[in-house]
Amino acid sequence: MDDTTRWQTPCHPTAESVTAWTDTYFNRTKEAVGRFGDKRVTYAVFMRRPVISAPRLAIDWLHAVAAERGIQVDVDLIYPEGKWVGAGEPILYITGPFYHLVDLETLLLGKLGPPCVAAWNAFTMCADLPKVAFLAMDARHCAGTEMQELMAYAAAVGSERAKRKVGAKGFIGNATDSTAHFFGQHRGMGTMPHALIGYAGSTVRAAEMFHETFPTLPLTVLVDYFGREVTDGLEVCRRFPELAAGGKLSVRLDTPGGRFVEGLDPPGSYAVLERHAPHSIRGYRDETQLRYLIGTGVSAAAVYHMREKLDDAGFPAVKIVVSSGFNPAKCHVMAEANAPIDIIGTGSYLPERWTETYATADIIEYDGEKRVKVGREFLFRKD
Repeated sequence: MDDTTRWQTPCHPTAESVTAWTDTYFNRTKEAVGRFGDKRVTYAVFMRRPVISAPRLAIDWLHAVAAERGIQVDVDLIYPEGKWVGAGEPILYITGPFYHLVDLETLLLGKLGPPCVAAWNAFTMCADLPKVAFLAMDARHCAGTEMQELMAYAAAVGSERAKRKVGAKGFIGNATDSTAHFFGQHRGMGTMPHALIGYAGSTVRAAEMFHETFPTLPLTVLVDYFGREVTDGLEVCRRFPELAAGGKLSVRLDTPGGRFVEGLDPPGSYAVLERHAPHSIRGYRDETQLRYLIGTGVSAAAVYHMREKLDDAGFPAVKIVVSSGFNPAKCHVMAEANAPIDIIGTGSYLPERWTETYATADIIEYDGEKRVKVGREFLFRKD
């Protein structure tokens, strides 16, 4: 097994454990069908909102269960991976024996809907900021390892679409080894959490510890632990001048929303944007957009402020990595401000409204006869 597949998880749930994880009314329907006779059915599977098609993990699971059960299931994928899908449009049709498909619906839809919405979000972010590289830092926001796999896959799908459509850099990696293969990597990416800086007692010492332990890796240093983003960032640059000059050193802004980046306040934030992106603060802005531009935490003004200080100190090659709440809306505002960001670490491409992730399946044919509940006739195949 090569490095790109060895981390992939086995079929879960397996065929023998599906019953325990599916809706009871499907299990009871299966028993009734077993008693009164099977039929060959066709399901239409769709979403209620526009999405990017991300069906691979769901389809792979379906085929794996079918193989375990010794049955044939035909999948007609109408919208291949990475394609835009309109609300209510069938993404795929599934045809097979009703007895063996009815208890799979619950689990199949859970493996399809969330990745499609997350892929849409990832695409939107990457397309808005095509010159910025992204890291998928979703693992800590996921409810278990299966969700980690679904979300990392989704980020990769959305990223690839943005690369094709607008030439975006997109997602270059992610946080964990187990899902790195989705991004063409062998291992996860990341340098240090705040805990390492707390352990070291200073930002510079934490950077030294990391570099001594991993001397061949590029160095990305969190600079907000002590509330001295600029001071500590410049100290790290002066401590590692060769890395700084060679573009192998990055400072990461993860300033919490309870305070401003060192050296900024509301007037100062407005002044920074007036110098670099005056268009971004002209006209109407709602409260959220203003926070992203000139507010506390990692704002557009904070990024420009950090870039100014690095350049003025003679470190133009030092990169700026940002994190903390970079969802599609925040990325869009950063794009409008043309904020000088090199890399964004984000788990906020995960769907915010989970109700939007619900995929739906309806049977549209029983033994070749078209039949569906009233109001869903739009799901019939277009001849």
